[in-house]
Order: sequence, then C-alpha cells, then structure tokens
Amino acid sequence: MNYFDYRGGRLHAEGVPLATIAAEVGTPAYVYSAATLRRHYKVFAGALASASPGVKHLICYSLKANSNQAVIRVLADLGSGADVVSLGELRRALAAGIPGGKIVFSGVGKTAPEMRAALEAGIRQFNVESEPELEVLAAVAGSMGLRAPVAFRVNPDVDAETHAKISTGKKENKFGVPFERAREIYRWAATHPSIEIVGVDVHIGSQLTNLTPFERAFAKVAELVHALRDDGHAIRSVDLGGGLGIPYERNAPWPHPDAYAGVVQRTVGNLGCELIFEPGRMIAGNAGVLMASVIYVKQGQDRKFIILDAAMNDLIRPAMYDARHEVMTEREPAPDSAFEKVDLVGPVCESGDMFARDCEVPPLAAGDIVCFETAGAYGAVMSSTYNTRPLVAEVMVDGDRFAVVRPREDLESLIARDQIPEWLRGGAARGGSAKGA
Repeated sequence: MNYFDYRGGRLHAEGVPLATIAAEVGTPAYVYSAATLRRHYKVFAGALASASPGVKHLICYSLKANSNQAVIRVLADLGSGADVVSLGELRRALAAGIPGGKIVFSGVGKTAPEMRAALEAGIRQFNVESEPELEVLAAVAGSMGLRAPVAFRVNPDVDAETHAKISTGKKENKFGVPFERAREIYRWAATHPSIEIVGVDVHIGSQLTNLTPFERAFAKVAELVHALRDDGHAIRSVDLGGGLGIPYERNAPWPHPDAYAGVVQRTVGNLGCELIFEPGRMIAGNAGVLMASVIYVKQGQDRKFIILDAAMNDLIRPAMYDARHEVMTEREPAPDSAFEKVDLVGPVCESGDMFARDCEVPPLAAGDIVCFETAGAYGAVMSSTYNTRPLVAEVMVDGDRFAVVRPREDLESLIARDQIPEWLRGGAARGGSAKGA
C-alpha cells in the first residue's frame, strides 16, 4: 500500500496535489511519501514481532536503496538502524541521527580508512566478506587498541531466483565466504586478538518474490550457528540481510512480510540470537514516484512515442534490469477514456532510453505530467549526469506539507566540477583546426 492516489480527479501524494509540486519544483522530480515509509517499516517490524515474540530484532534500513537524509530521518525516528556499504553511507546514517550502535557495515571492498571511521563511530558489526578483509580490519582495530565486532557473510550457494544482476548468494557471485569453509575461517579469525566474533551474516539477493530460497538459506545458517557454537564461538547475532520483493506491477503476486516472518521463525527463531534485517526496497520502493512531463508526442512509422523530460540517467532500472514501472497520469482518466499503446521514452541519445514499451495510457499532449510508480528505491541513488543532464530534485511529502529534500542541480555547478589544466587554458583562443579529426 502507498499514499499516491486520485482526489478530485488529480493525482496526490498524501494530501498534496502533484501538480502543485510540479508547478513549484519543476519536472523531472522524485516525490517521496513519509506516510508510506512509516507504514512499510511498521508492517515489517510488526510481522517480525508477531511471528517471533520474545526474539530481539534490529531492522537496519539499507541505505543503498535510497540514501536521502529525509528518508533516513523518517526511519531513524521510528528506531531504525542502518546497513551501509561505504564511508559516504556511514556518514549519511550518522548525520541523519542513527547511532553507531545500530549500524552494520557490509560490502566486499571496505578500505582501511572506512574501517577506521566505522570503529570510531562504534558500529554494531562489520559483515566481513573475505579473509584478506579480516586481516586489514584486525590491523586497523589493533592500531586503535580496539576489538572489531565481526560477523562473516557466508555464501550458501542458494539461487535467489531473481535477476542475475541482483543475485548474490551463489558460489559464482563475488559475495561472502564459501559456506563449506566457514568453520575453518571462524577458527582462524578467533586467533586475532583485535577481532570479536559476534555473529553470522547472509544475504542472497534482492527482489525475491519466492520465499523458498530464503528458507533454504536460513536453514543452512541455522545449521552453521549450531556448528560454530560446538566449536566454542559465542554466536549471539544472525544478520539475515534483505531482499524481500515488492510488487512493481499491479496485481502481481508478491510475498507479504507476515509470510516472510514465518520463514524466519521456522528456521532461525529458536537460536537464541538477536536477528538483524536489512530491508531497503521493501521500505522505500513504493514510497516514491518519478514525476515527468511530456515534451513531444511523436508519431513514428508504426508506433507512437511519448518523449518525456525524464530519462535513463534519472531512472536507470528499465534500461539496466528491463524493469517495468507502472504509469499514472497526473489527471485521472475519465471512465470513457480511449487508451492507446505508446512507447514512453526519454531524450537521451540511446535506444535503451525507454521507460515502457506498448504502455497503455490515455491521450497525452505536451505539458502533461506522468508518474512512474515504485521509484523510491534504486531511483535517485542510481541517477547520473549522463548527457550533462543535472541531477533532478527530490521532494518529501508529509501529510499536507512538502519540502525539497535535494535541490535540482544547476548546469553551472555541474560544469564547474570540471577543471581545465593550466597548459590547456587559452588553447582554443590560439586557434587550431578540427579538419581531419
């Protein structure tokens, strides 16, 4: 459920007409609903609490889904922790009010400076993904006179049955340590005086719409926890990662958090461990839309193109993952509207700059506004300035009020990032021909 709906024939985000936002902020723009963020967090937390009463849970929102400070603050106010994968995300989490003790640091390529900053912040744990990484972490922690809390991310070789680019739990993926070697690696890690072993971590992929892979992976983790305890390790936490899928298409089947929580209880609920979760898309996905305006309606030889002011650099998921986002027009279609099939495309010079092919929409004209649903996760965070297109604005709505939470970048600032070396300055004025280039 989200809070984007028609009221009086106009599309609203909670109590604010999107036309009002477009008039003040312009398009393209991302619009987020605080009420949706809160609802999704509470539904997920409530499902876990109901399925596993008495079991301690920590939800660490995954910043890679949407790292806007306003989004993080909404969740921090609900008690959320954070899952981070870079120094930048660590600083964002701290700046938004999430305490270090609720932050887990994941990722395969943590650097020594990142480790030092995380230790200074007193993070809850490092999810370590390789033996070389542990050696560096041990050296950094030792130099600081600290012990680094560690959970190894294990790779259970379980097919997440999701898109290949977001599957992370098979043996050919770069993530985690081999499940078969986990006990050996934990024994070796325990010999480092500056390392404190606290738990086990697993994450098999993103956008899972089938719960069976979770069940297989979590059952293997439970088996490993028992074995590690037999080896003398005090395993007190299990980080189950994220990955719970959401519906991108209306009426598409998707797993409810209640069903997911049931899998958690059956597999790891009786281990006596604190359970850590890293939801990202599940919290933020349906909490945002990308709002765009029609520039031109172009009739091709055998199809009609609706050319928008948003492009693949603003929302890359359709081009990168062949993803589909449902489309809503800002004006509610009349009951007798004659829908037509069109291609919704952007202005970038790539054939892949297409949001939807054969999309059924009511008649559109230049200046009309459309919204791509379920754009709150992996939208703005993956945007770029390709074709020297400035990053778009981000807006947060909360009830009947709204605010710009990331201003639209201006061209002057974008171009000013570049610096021309001294020896090239004045070169154009000295002349020179481009003939034959």
